[in-house]
Amino acid sequence: MQNTLVSILIPVKNTEGFLKECLDSILQQEYKNWEVLAIDDTSTDTSLAILKDFAEKETRIKVYSNSGTGIIDALRLAYAKSNGAFITRMDSDDTMPTDKLSILVNNLLEHGKGHIATGKVSYFAKEGISNGYARYEKWLNELTKKGTNFKEIYKECVIPSPCWMVHKEDFDDCGAFFSSKYPEDYDLAFRFYEKGLKVIPCNQILHHWRDYNYRTSRTSEHYAANYFIDLKMHYFLQLDFNPNRPLALWGAGNKGKEIAKILKKKGVSFTWHCDNQKKIGKEIYTKVLEHFNTISDLHNPQCVITVANEEEQLKIKSFLIEKNKQQGKDYFIFC
Repeated sequence: MQNTLVSILIPVKNTEGFLKECLDSILQQEYKNWEVLAIDDTSTDTSLAILKDFAEKETRIKVYSNSGTGIIDALRLAYAKSNGAFITRMDSDDTMPTDKLSILVNNLLEHGKGHIATGKVSYFAKEGISNGYARYEKWLNELTKKGTNFKEIYKECVIPSPCWMVHKEDFDDCGAFFSSKYPEDYDLAFRFYEKGLKVIPCNQILHHWRDYNYRTSRTSEHYAANYFIDLKMHYFLQLDFNPNRPLALWGAGNKGKEIAKILKKKGVSFTWHCDNQKKIGKEIYTKVLEHFNTISDLHNPQCVITVANEEEQLKIKSFLIEKNKQQGKDYFIFC
């Protein structure tokens, strides 16, 4: 194993109850050539004191106070202070198994630049994991095992924010943390995708992801549903939408309606389809909903699917596969 320096960027805000466990898990890593750039983001608890106590005992841990506001500014400062050839991120309320860094480093060394090293994740919580998080964990880990994460990037964030590692040159090429879009982790995943980075398949759990009621992703407005939809549509229209092909929107639920509004606002022409007999023929936002079979009448269409029910999604995929349509080229699942 080469002794490449790994920079671990950690934004910290009011995580005094979990921070020691997080830092201890880093100190226990098999791979030793790392540095921690911990940025306190105006914590009102004892988080900063905990960071300083660790830094006094361990020179590889470097502590700074956020010169701006929020997680993006904290990440920008951490990256500006970093010296590593490999860049990774960590959440201050999570933990990592002892082999996390060694596996990520070895995978990057083996595959070279143009790749993202990641791993499976495992959620844990004092109160138990919700069904939604359990489904997300299973879905994400199946993609990671095969390295096919970007195939379903419009469904949900496919790169776990605290469990990736890339070459510094690739990170710079993707724009690092200069983007101001939220959710910042999903935005970064889209920029990895935009630049053509390839995910290295991994079948090992490399991150323990803590959930609790006041976690930032649960409480901040920047992680509300509308931010996700806006981000997905921004990148879809920029990266995968072909204006020379007809666009079909499949699904008339809340997400379908939000996407329809975005398309109309941007002046993008589309047809709107569903399989709900009560909605077929109904006019919504001046668009008349058509039966999904009429998609077959379109010449070489692209299809955005907003149907959330997993069983219905499988039926939709079967319908499109029978017509030789490819996911990620001809159809895109948005929920």
